[in-house]
Amino acid sequence: MRRFFVLLALIAICGLGVFWFVTRPQTLPNDALAGLTPDVSRGESVFWSAGCASCHAAPDATGEAKLILSGGQSFPSDFGTFIAPNISSDPTEGIGGWSALELANAMTKGVSPDGQHFYPVFPYTSYNKANLQDVVDLHAFMATLPASNAPSQPQDVGFPFNIRRLLGGWKWLFMSDRWVVQSVPSPVEERGRYLVEALGHCGECHTPRNVLGAMERDRWLAGGPIPGGKGSFPNLTPGALTWSQEDLAYYFETGFTPDFDSAGGHMALVIENLAKATPEDRAAIAAYLQIVPSVK
Repeated sequence: MRRFFVLLALIAICGLGVFWFVTRPQTLPNDALAGLTPDVSRGESVFWSAGCASCHAAPDATGEAKLILSGGQSFPSDFGTFIAPNISSDPTEGIGGWSALELANAMTKGVSPDGQHFYPVFPYTSYNKANLQDVVDLHAFMATLPASNAPSQPQDVGFPFNIRRLLGGWKWLFMSDRWVVQSVPSPVEERGRYLVEALGHCGECHTPRNVLGAMERDRWLAGGPIPGGKGSFPNLTPGALTWSQEDLAYYFETGFTPDFDSAGGHMALVIENLAKATPEDRAAIAAYLQIVPSVK
């Protein structure tokens, strides 16, 4: 009996060691950004493509106030309510004290400067495919934006989802830096893939999720229920979405649909971002949406 309990204790210790190893926060190498020179003007383009203001501006902010990234917007889910933090240039309450590498670790690894896992409501499962040059440029641009000393609000997440270490296991199970659409016919669709799957993180809303909140990549962009709300995100795959490339590009620029409706809800904020993109980028997104696998 004594040997049994000793063996049981050894198994428990080994299991704990494996869990601790698998769930550890993993970061980029210290020299990951070596040789990359920031470009502020390109950083502004990345800022709008990545939709930073859509989530991190104060609730109901309009005009230039959207560039004050004080946070505070609420995002309900099956796991609790997440509240966007202050990511302004304030060095104390915001992220003004972060280095470009720390921002890159947050965006591509989901790890904070103090080594904690971020919740995947921050779309690092999409940003992890972003080009590191874009992250460096974004860091430079965000440093030029106004500071806010508004403190970030705590996340309203109950047990066991408030145990951050468990997110390491979630990442191990579900986080992938592989493109969903592996083959693209031309550089146009390749650019569209980058904007949709990485920077624009469109799948975070328009792809169904499993019971643990991970995107079902085999049903990419097939739509799904709006968390904590009414209605659903539409299916964007060919067949379900019958708009032409020209219709899509016009919608991304103006918010008007072919049947004279207009974008509403959070999509209206996305349109504000897309309207600042180049016509070539809007056309690339439209071209990419024509080649994704159809899901009925």
